[in-house]
Amino acid sequence: MEQIPQILNDLQSNVDFYGIVFIMFSALVVGSGLMTVLSKKMMHAAVGLLFTLFGIAGLYALLAADFIAITQVMVYIGGILTLIIFGVMLTSRVTDIERKTDAFASVSNTAGVAIGIACAAFLSYVFVSTKWLEIPVATIPDGTITQIGTLLMTNYFAAFIVAAVLLLIAFIGAALIARRKN
Repeated sequence: MEQIPQILNDLQSNVDFYGIVFIMFSALVVGSGLMTVLSKKMMHAAVGLLFTLFGIAGLYALLAADFIAITQVMVYIGGILTLIIFGVMLTSRVTDIERKTDAFASVSNTAGVAIGIACAAFLSYVFVSTKWLEIPVATIPDGTITQIGTLLMTNYFAAFIVAAVLLLIAFIGAALIARRKN
């Protein structure tokens, strides 16, 4: 019992704050991602996706990519996920996802596990064989929102307007499809 404070003290000196926060966000992303994929109910999968997207936004914020983190929250969580949840709630009949029990499902599950293991092996190889570049903390910018905003309103203004018009056309098309009666 007396060794526990010493163990905690040693652990505290070896692990920094950013490492703990990274582990927490990573666990959130992996756990909620598994909940999204393995859930049999669509609303449970949508809630899992919500936490997955929040965890990814937290990882972006941890990497000092504040613009991407805010965009992740506003676009994906605020827009896309809300659209998915309303789509699930407004459909006339929402049924649970049922797993197929025929021979095809068994083969596809086996193929999925094999592909997952192959991807994990490939990513492990890439991780081990890559010579990682370490950047000092002093070179990380304080914020990127001002720089990106300036670039969007000067050098990339035409691309910004084209993207805005395409998004407007997509919204109008979605509204027309939603109003169309069967």
